[in-house]
Amino acid sequence: MTVGVVMLVHTALDRAEQVVRHWVKGGCPVVIHVDKKVPVADYDRFVADLSDVKTVKFSKRHKCEWGKWGIVAGTQSACEMMLRDFPDVTHVYLASGSCLPLRPIQELKKYLADRPRTDFIESATTADVPWTIGGLDSERFTLRFPFSWKTQRKLFDGYVSMQRAVGFKRRIPEGLVPHMGSQWWCLSRYTLSAILQDPDRPAYDKYFKRVWIPDESYFQTLARLYSGKIESRSLTLSKFDYQGKPHIFYDDHLQLLRRSDCFVARKIWPKATRLYKTFLDGDGSILSGTEPNPGKIDRIFAKAVDRRMRGRQGLYMQSRFPYNEWEGGVTSQPYSVFQGFTELFENFEPWLAKQTGTRVHGHLFGPKRVEFDGRQTHFSGALADAPELRDHNPQMFLANLLWNTQGERQCFQFGPFDNQEINWKIALDPNAQISVISGCWAVPLFQTNRNFADLRNEAARLQQIENDHLSILRSPYTKARVRIWSMAEFIETPMEALQIVVDEMTGKTQRRLTEAPRMYDLTGFGQFLQNLKNQGMHPYLMGDFPLDQAPEHRPEKRRKPYLVR
Repeated sequence: MTVGVVMLVHTALDRAEQVVRHWVKGGCPVVIHVDKKVPVADYDRFVADLSDVKTVKFSKRHKCEWGKWGIVAGTQSACEMMLRDFPDVTHVYLASGSCLPLRPIQELKKYLADRPRTDFIESATTADVPWTIGGLDSERFTLRFPFSWKTQRKLFDGYVSMQRAVGFKRRIPEGLVPHMGSQWWCLSRYTLSAILQDPDRPAYDKYFKRVWIPDESYFQTLARLYSGKIESRSLTLSKFDYQGKPHIFYDDHLQLLRRSDCFVARKIWPKATRLYKTFLDGDGSILSGTEPNPGKIDRIFAKAVDRRMRGRQGLYMQSRFPYNEWEGGVTSQPYSVFQGFTELFENFEPWLAKQTGTRVHGHLFGPKRVEFDGRQTHFSGALADAPELRDHNPQMFLANLLWNTQGERQCFQFGPFDNQEINWKIALDPNAQISVISGCWAVPLFQTNRNFADLRNEAARLQQIENDHLSILRSPYTKARVRIWSMAEFIETPMEALQIVVDEMTGKTQRRLTEAPRMYDLTGFGQFLQNLKNQGMHPYLMGDFPLDQAPEHRPEKRRKPYLVR
């Protein structure tokens, strides 16, 4: 087993040299592509500094500009040299000069040796990714982009608008289904050589030269043509902020990087001396054998992004000055909305009614009928369970139900299967208490025995609906009290989360919960999500679900009482 490393370098050449020597020390040949914009004197010095290392080569240089074809061309040149000059290489790992190996190289080799024909490349269709920034998803494959987004922004935007106005669309080559994903991948020799030696490659290259940000779609799309097995994930930890810019890791991120269990991290600050010393000079013989799991730190980054975008309640600043909001309540009294609970727990409705003494309905806005408490056909105020009557004016249906039951708190279930017309009305209602476990709609799909292709399409549809709903709930206009957990986050501490929900409904007068509703069996659910990823659908709303088994749900141990004399 030999892993070859293709490294794209454009800055901090001294740090890149350190990392190259670390790769070589671990037995990995390295082919380096240096951006043509790097001055010749700096390039020559870099080559001379590494001239003593026989398994390091430099490929033909290309001018690299963000969002342009040069990055792909440089990657192609380096990969071709790797496959030609190092015939023993079985996998090629694409990294940058700012990447830093976090785990021993031998551990990466063993991991890939156990998966000899697996390609690790994030590859999802444009409809299933949440990270497209700038308003261009499928259009990046059908429009032309002759101007630079960074240096010619007005021309870029104007040319895009003109193409939209005249209805211009490029033809996608026959047989290609555009996929997107992280630029940093690890491909088997078989798949990479098939991509580079394909007789149709000139046509593919000609097409992708006019795609926007082709380094996030070229290999991600073509790998789907040749790979026998794709793990739709990257072995490199790479995080981006809400503007699509990469997070930079500093010295104080040391413990965070260790927790990720990833093999490589990007992007490292060149002056993060502590990080380079810790990971490059560490004991390479200590092998943990753990599965890379960047999801361990996803929530930390999500919270940081949320804090930056939304700030804190009561804190005002120029960049986050509040807009004028509409006044007046939508409904007459407080009520609770639960999303994802009945999909995750068995008999959740009677359990909640028992714990809180409230009226707990099913899906009031369900597609087939109005699921009143006890599945009554009529409810207070002569409200019928007919969806046609309810959908004539969903807002007034809810307002009538709450008016007719004043003095009794109402609760109901909601989800992506339901009528979404009521979304904004509930979000703008100060009386609403909304609790969401995102991604739970996948549990009923997991439990069904349908054709997997149909499940994948249905999962993509439901995820898009729920993602739109979550965007509404996170809107600065939302007045409801909202709590959102990812599914993985919730089931780590379900009793604590349920206690919070019950306390808010009852005014925090209840004693601690002693029992929880029974959770559905989630054994194999993590593999189900990975199968969706492998089919090109990216299930991101569930959170960091482990691949090998369902998260364990251990009830909190009660301490024995003792007497103080």
